[in-house]
Amino acid sequence: MTHIFDAAVLGAGLAGSSLAKALADKGWETLLLDRQTFPRHKVCGEFLSPESQSTLHSLGISESVAGLRPSGIERIRLIFENGAEMEVPLPCKALGLSRYSLDSALHLAAQQAGAKLQTGTTVTAVHPTDRGYNIEMVQNGEMSCVEARTVIAAWGASKRPGLPGYRKPDSGKRSYIGVKSHFRGILLEKVIELYFFRGGYLGLCPIEGGLVNASALLQRDALANAGKTIVAIMHAAAGRNPRLREKLAHAEPVLGTQAAVAPVYLNRKPLAWEQLPLLGDAAVMIPPLCGDGMSMALRSAALCAPLADGYLRGNLSIAEWQHIYTGAIKREFKGPLRWGSFLQWLFGVPTVSGWLPYVARMAPGLADGLVRATRLKPFE
Repeated sequence: MTHIFDAAVLGAGLAGSSLAKALADKGWETLLLDRQTFPRHKVCGEFLSPESQSTLHSLGISESVAGLRPSGIERIRLIFENGAEMEVPLPCKALGLSRYSLDSALHLAAQQAGAKLQTGTTVTAVHPTDRGYNIEMVQNGEMSCVEARTVIAAWGASKRPGLPGYRKPDSGKRSYIGVKSHFRGILLEKVIELYFFRGGYLGLCPIEGGLVNASALLQRDALANAGKTIVAIMHAAAGRNPRLREKLAHAEPVLGTQAAVAPVYLNRKPLAWEQLPLLGDAAVMIPPLCGDGMSMALRSAALCAPLADGYLRGNLSIAEWQHIYTGAIKREFKGPLRWGSFLQWLFGVPTVSGWLPYVARMAPGLADGLVRATRLKPFE
């Protein structure tokens, strides 16, 4: 008789790993799959906002995160091309933590809870059956299949055509490239700094071990002649903001921490369900200026976990699960998405650096309100 898992989670990033742990904690036999091998570096701001703390607690992973000794962050500082700056205090402490460490810790937590982790495995098809789903996959050139009563997709924004949740890129929309690298030798207080310049912006975030994560979102055509390496691209971008150029002048990139992703399309509409429940970036791509992407990935897992548990126990139908989860995603993310898109547009206007810092000084509550508008509410 073919073995059937209770749940298969496709994608072992923040959302998928957290959900797999939550389901395993409930006693469900859970399979966690990912096409990547781990640990690995990923393009990410590596910033856990204050609002993530309640979600981490609800998922039972706050102690795992604290054990990684993340850096504390108390303020956000915006620095414009003309040298003007504005600073916004955070309502409580945020955390700076690398995905390299965090993903590994979440994988360990999921496995300790009883989930089975299988990496380096590409899912090629998901077919519904009378007992649940049949998942076709390839690992080391070998094809295989597994069955699960339910399947949740947490495989990020880039999916293979033909898989649930795939959305063909809109060729009319502007695309971006994301790059990241860790650096030594950057003096940074308990603050995340965002540097703006023509063609994009770059954030500096203190992380564990005294390192600083530098991540940038750049218009694909803005730095076409910047160079072929990620560090060269970052230094070319830094040349457009004098204070950033000075900040990176004597910084030492940490070998092996560089990563890139392209194309990046912003402002996709939320899609909570398409044949399968979707988590994290598979459901919604948060504008990076929200600074809350990691928190929102975790939140989608926290919203989905009790519903998946209810379905597996027979207390919810698949239609009820879809209805409740779709409504929750829209309710939780509608405001941050709208305000994040507005800020993305606002900071892309060249003249904004001339007047926004002045407005912030005259009305400090306005800047604080904009930051709060892009954030999730505490998880209950």
